[in-house]
Amino acid sequence: MQKTDIPAREQLVQRASGLVPVLQKHAAWSEENRRLHEESIEALADAGIFRMRVPVRYGGYESDTRTLVDVATELGRADGSAAWTASVYWIPGWMTCMFPDQVQDEVFSTPDVRVCGTLSPSALAIPTDGGLVVNGKWGFVSGALHSHWQEIVAILVGGEGEPMPVVALAPISDLQIIDDWYTSGMKGSGSVSTAATNLFVPQERVLPIGAILQGLSASPQNAAAEIYRAPMLPVASASSVGCVVGMAKAAKEAFFARLPERKITYTGYSKQAKAPLTHLQVDAAVMKIDEAEFHAHRLAELVDTKGVQNAPWTVGERVSARADLGAVCRLAKEAVDILAMASGGSSIYSDQPIQRIARDVNAVTMHALMHPDTNAELHGRILCGLEPDTLYI
Repeated sequence: MQKTDIPAREQLVQRASGLVPVLQKHAAWSEENRRLHEESIEALADAGIFRMRVPVRYGGYESDTRTLVDVATELGRADGSAAWTASVYWIPGWMTCMFPDQVQDEVFSTPDVRVCGTLSPSALAIPTDGGLVVNGKWGFVSGALHSHWQEIVAILVGGEGEPMPVVALAPISDLQIIDDWYTSGMKGSGSVSTAATNLFVPQERVLPIGAILQGLSASPQNAAAEIYRAPMLPVASASSVGCVVGMAKAAKEAFFARLPERKITYTGYSKQAKAPLTHLQVDAAVMKIDEAEFHAHRLAELVDTKGVQNAPWTVGERVSARADLGAVCRLAKEAVDILAMASGGSSIYSDQPIQRIARDVNAVTMHALMHPDTNAELHGRILCGLEPDTLYI
């Protein structure tokens, strides 16, 4: 067992803030090359960002979700792709902690291990002696190019009972990387596709997806840890929202940095800052950012409080976590859209960060689990007394 000096939340947030210059420096390169710069990955590792959801016994920090939100917010101020990728690593990394302890021993033997993954069951698994044989393809695998392992989801067929989705862990070296990440936003995240061809996965590295979604751990050593006592979707929601808040704050910073020198062309305003329209725009945007941060922190408080209490989750609480996630995405995107529109025609040049921020936040909010309308509909459905129509709560 490793002895770990666990940094406080304030220390980790300060480390993340210290990464802003290097992440900003490489943001344009990452976008052009459709993957994070190696120096960005190294900087994130050196700051301990990849250890935040790792058990203490492996040298991790077991950070709570409020810390994730605040750290990702700082990273998002620098580069949405870097913040998103770090946030994605936290989620399959947490899922790894649901697996048996001997599996964790193998995965976490790599320092600053990075686990990527997806929840889409876009592969088939067939039972065989000692495990499963998996064939299929997964898309939108953020961070795959810098990962050591991937959490994969497949439909188990051919065994006893009905087909069922299972979650498995596979070394990234056992998968094929498909270079298909040509997108309008989040280009630097390197969210390529991966594929498996007759991939053998030992049985100990396989769990039913239902167990993961319910937060039912197969790890005796993690049973007492507060951060591993929650259903997966609230955990994933709280892990993701900080980067969206950070991108909104980045847009605010980019707008105000240019404001003193800007006029409003073809009007009588030689200073944009003197126009009442600008006053209304910045008020609306800043208030939306504040509201987004409120929902992000409320979500984190729910997840962390339930973990401390070791209390069961109600359906309403699970859905409210999704609702807060959707609210953060909606409010942040609205704020960025206002600031981008107020930035004028000169802001569309590629050396102006706000155009990248606008494309990145649009891409993130189109994610199936983060889409504001999808989350709002689910929340409204429960408020109207209906049952949820999805397992992803």
